[in-house]
Amino acid sequence: MKVVILCGGLGTRLAEETYAKPKPLVEIGGLPILIHIMKLFGSQGFDEFELALGHKGEMIKHYMLHYPQYTSDLTINMRSGAVSVSESGRENWVVHLTDTGERTMTGGRLGRLRRRLENGTFMMTYGDGVGDIDLRELLAFHRSHGKLATVTAVRPPGRFGAMLMEGDQVKAFHEKRDQDERWINGGFFVLEPQVLDYIEGDADSLESDVLDLIARDGELMAYPHHGYWSCMDTIRDRQSLEELWSSGNAPWKVWKD
Repeated sequence: MKVVILCGGLGTRLAEETYAKPKPLVEIGGLPILIHIMKLFGSQGFDEFELALGHKGEMIKHYMLHYPQYTSDLTINMRSGAVSVSESGRENWVVHLTDTGERTMTGGRLGRLRRRLENGTFMMTYGDGVGDIDLRELLAFHRSHGKLATVTAVRPPGRFGAMLMEGDQVKAFHEKRDQDERWINGGFFVLEPQVLDYIEGDADSLESDVLDLIARDGELMAYPHHGYWSCMDTIRDRQSLEELWSSGNAPWKVWKD
């Protein structure tokens, strides 16, 4: 089963990092967040990837082309220039990298992969979110209901305190909670090929155009995830993920080194 990862956004709210590199290559613990995501899928048996590239996509191509060398032991014959790569660091992945346009929207990027996705059920996620998602359970849930699309629903971590007000008077102040009551799109999808028929062109947003139409047709189901989830949207998010990784307590690290 293929896994589509949308890797084309500008990452404007992470500009301190993304001025020099695409957002999926921003590092957590010395590894691009893209690799964290791929390891999350690969460790659960999903190891064929479709990377939908856009902004600075050539840098992702370069990184993936050299990834086996980055993660393996090398032997270099300085006289002949021959390089041999050990087998120990290699991932059991097949990675397809496709340019889907600099300014293409999220739905449009998926649409540009149509010919590569028409043969069966596929997974999809963004290039900036991690979690301790049980992907096999997500897939089983999708297959159980028979609809066209499943989105993982998460409750985002609370960032701000809340004030209980009566008119203009503050009656109570609550410190931020670990989770609020809202369910949001957690970015881990299982989709049937018929979803592609809802995409008209590059300007289609997956979230506000495509998924909205699918939901109106009664074909979108939500898989509630109660575990860890985080999206690296800002510098603060990146720092939080880095701290968890450095502490040895990164909940999304479900793979073995």
